[in-house]
Amino acid sequence: MGCSRANVRYPLMLTILGFAMIATFLVLIMMKKMSPIAALVLIPALFCVFVGKGAKLGDYVIEGVTSLAPTAAMLMFAIVYFGVMIDVGLFDPIVRGILKFCKADPMRVVVGTAILAAIVSLDGDGSTTFMITVSAMYPLYKRLKMSLVVMTGVAAMANGVMNTLPWGGPTARAATALKLDASDIFVPMIPALAVGLVAVFVLSYFLGLRERKRLGVLTLDEVLVEEKAEEKETETVLVGAGGAGGSGAAKAPQGTGGSGSGTDAADEEDERFQALDPNRSTLRPKLYWFNALLTVALLTAMIMEWLPIPVLFLLGAALVLTVNFPHIPDQKARLAAHADNVLNVSGMVFAAAVFTGVLQGTGMVDHMAKWMVDVIPEGMGPHMALVTGLLSLPLTYFMSNDGFYFGVLPVLAEAGAAHGVTPLEMARASLVGQPLHMSSPLVPAVYVLVGMAKVEFGDHTRFVVKWAALTCLVILAAGILFGII
Repeated sequence: MGCSRANVRYPLMLTILGFAMIATFLVLIMMKKMSPIAALVLIPALFCVFVGKGAKLGDYVIEGVTSLAPTAAMLMFAIVYFGVMIDVGLFDPIVRGILKFCKADPMRVVVGTAILAAIVSLDGDGSTTFMITVSAMYPLYKRLKMSLVVMTGVAAMANGVMNTLPWGGPTARAATALKLDASDIFVPMIPALAVGLVAVFVLSYFLGLRERKRLGVLTLDEVLVEEKAEEKETETVLVGAGGAGGSGAAKAPQGTGGSGSGTDAADEEDERFQALDPNRSTLRPKLYWFNALLTVALLTAMIMEWLPIPVLFLLGAALVLTVNFPHIPDQKARLAAHADNVLNVSGMVFAAAVFTGVLQGTGMVDHMAKWMVDVIPEGMGPHMALVTGLLSLPLTYFMSNDGFYFGVLPVLAEAGAAHGVTPLEMARASLVGQPLHMSSPLVPAVYVLVGMAKVEFGDHTRFVVKWAALTCLVILAAGILFGII
């Protein structure tokens, strides 16, 4: 009898400690009592001792690091690859087009951020989306003194909706877990996801109006006059993922005055307002089409899965460095320019490996998932698709996509099947939580976003959670309205 009671208590204890560990982590980073790296390492280590498995902490961490090592490698070389591509001018035409649309209107800037993030998200990789979006928009937000958490929040939500593309990850996982065809899941979901994307654009519009009300409607002239009056502020514009200290970093307006001889004042002001200095030494206009074709080939290979993504970015980074900067000192300068973000992001990923390793190794995540399924009332059986959609919000935020789609979704689908709910409906409902998932502390790409934007992770979390959850509910409501879910 005592043994059976202990068997009941232990899973309950793991469930409680699992939720307590996640809550402790979120509270401490949102209150800025600990840095994300420290919290990701120390809190799970402490809870591992509470569970009584402190002796196995090393095994859990090594297992977590091993599972995330390919992701860390992919991020490291992706940052180098896209950072160099930004340096050499590949994305300058896109940036100029977005900035021409934005002008100095905060509302347009926020909407432009959402549009740019959505377009770049077509490559299916969150990290590259955030690198390109932040590189283009960060200088504009800084010059206009706009809220940077608005930029990170809007970019994360737009990418979260687009992350449901079949090559983005969640759809493929749901298809694999339930043995379905990815296109059968995704194609009928397009109307609901389109509504979700429109919701992000509408939200961006209102957030932009709020920023416009706070800052007023400015013109380029007013911004530049204000900058001139604050000569003490010599801002180094972020170029690529590394920016500061790199030999190719573009300087803020104060540093461009001498190079514009022979141009009229309006042209000079326009150039000074651009996110990427058109005269930076790292530009390679003669290699533009080579770099463009190489990037298209890389993204094609990634979508077609010709090689593992880390291998593709490793090869791509080596090739783009060699062709664009044949001299070794120049290559070292480019690597040094992006080293800061490489170190921050890879460090964060390996720290997250401790968190996920302990969650999975101790069995916390399994018992948390089982508890969530068990507390669903019996009468909700015929509405399991709705339940799955609602559960996808907290579950994909508190655990990895792998944990949710391979651990929880099959259990939910089995419960739904008993009440006549098809696996396809369950799979589509499981995609609803992705806009919120993209800001989860367990998603490596979010650290690229907040790191490059120089935003505290806690500030980003406080801002984005409510808006991302609202976007998820809009997608769920649209799916039900259209009869998709």
